[in-house]
Amino acid sequence: MRAGTAAVGRQTRPKAGRFDQVSIALHWLTLLLVAAQFATALTLIGGGEDSPDAGLLLAIHRSTGLATWLVVIGRLVWRAAFAHLPPFPTGMPRLQQRVAKANEYGLYALLVLQPLTGLGDTVLRGHPFVLFGLAVPRLVYPYKPGFHALHAAHELGAVALALLIGLHAGAALFHALVRRDGVVERMLPWTPPDR
Repeated sequence: MRAGTAAVGRQTRPKAGRFDQVSIALHWLTLLLVAAQFATALTLIGGGEDSPDAGLLLAIHRSTGLATWLVVIGRLVWRAAFAHLPPFPTGMPRLQQRVAKANEYGLYALLVLQPLTGLGDTVLRGHPFVLFGLAVPRLVYPYKPGFHALHAAHELGAVALALLIGLHAGAALFHALVRRDGVVERMLPWTPPDR
């Protein structure tokens, strides 16, 4: 009797639905690229821009930044035209839904803007640089007010991005460990698709 009741409870539990496979793949690819961004940035901060590896780290940071921007633009195009966006679970409070949406839009905005402020900072320094292993010549003469402003914006954006990622990860843990409402499973690549 108990087993039957438990089975019925599992069947009637509301499901969060699943994102499509392309959205899931782009989500995790974005995570890997952003992790590379933070790893190279923190290594540069720890070792200083005058360290022997600084040039290589900057090249990796800039290249993964541009790759992140391209992936995020691809995500936004896919999301607008083709993606399956499952609704929130029915039991999720409205305020929590609004916070989740605001966090999502904030993440997208920063993931688009961060690479642009970083690239602008690099270009306005007026030096050649390396991108995807290719030497890019100086594009403009140095413009100190511009690159200082963009550098400051890039650093502030990194802090804001880290905070929003922390909120996103914390919410995922809350849904996985406390609510257990299937929200996390809808973005996991190994979860079986909805039938």
